[in-house]
Amino acid sequence: MGDPKKPRKKYSAPKYPWRGDQLSQELYMVGTYGLRNKRELWKAHTELSRIRKQARMLLAEPHEIRGKKEKELLSSLSKMGIVDLKSSLDDVLSLTVENLLDRRLQTVVWKRGMASSPYQARQMITHGHIMIGEKIVTRPGYIVKRDEDMKVKLSDSSPLRGSMSS
Repeated sequence: MGDPKKPRKKYSAPKYPWRGDQLSQELYMVGTYGLRNKRELWKAHTELSRIRKQARMLLAEPHEIRGKKEKELLSSLSKMGIVDLKSSLDDVLSLTVENLLDRRLQTVVWKRGMASSPYQARQMITHGHIMIGEKIVTRPGYIVKRDEDMKVKLSDSSPLRGSMSS
């Protein structure tokens, strides 16, 4: 058992971190989605690889065993809003990092027009100006589920409420 003060890493860094095309792509993604650093991008890559690995393992299973587990995976991904309920494992295998990054609270706030840039959306979230339902969320990396999508709004006590409309 490991030290509780040193939790396990939730990401894996690229195998070849100094490739020019990879560096430029990472920099573009960090700038487009307003990420704090590349570590947040690497977490999304790791989560995507975990999801895709589950789908590949299910495709290798016999059809009898695969049915139930496939429904569970697809329902959990559809609750997160990453795929539709009618999608198949091939759709899961064709997911990209952008699909995951689009479900982050920071991106949802920005694309809704509540903030003028992803960086402003990040600041609004960390300062406690954004609510989901009746709860203030201060994590920009929070994955907004499909049923929570319409509940994202400005906080009732936010001073920004008068200057912006939700």
